[in-house]
Amino acid sequence: MTTALTLLAVDQQQLPEDVGKSGPLGLLLIVVLLIAVLFLGRSMGRHLKRVPRSFDPADQVPDTPAELIDIPARDPGEDLLDTLRRAPLAIEPPRRPDDGGSPPRT
Repeated sequence: MTTALTLLAVDQQQLPEDVGKSGPLGLLLIVVLLIAVLFLGRSMGRHLKRVPRSFDPADQVPDTPAELIDIPARDPGEDLLDTLRRAPLAIEPPRRPDDGGSPPRT
């Protein structure tokens, strides 16, 4: 039993003094983090004030007078068809000089 008490006493004496104590660097880190959280909270509050209460189109005011005019509804895909009709052909087959067309560009 005396050996167990001796070993226990030796183990307690070997611990350094600063175990379990916080240093000034830890306090500085906590203060810096608290300041960062305060600035982030203020920034978020400013941004949330700019968000509209509702995203419904009926509640939004038009930005320009042109948006006040109702645009007639188009069929789905009609914009794509108009774009394809106006676009030039991306790939043209090679032309032969005897076809009557101009020779292919090189």
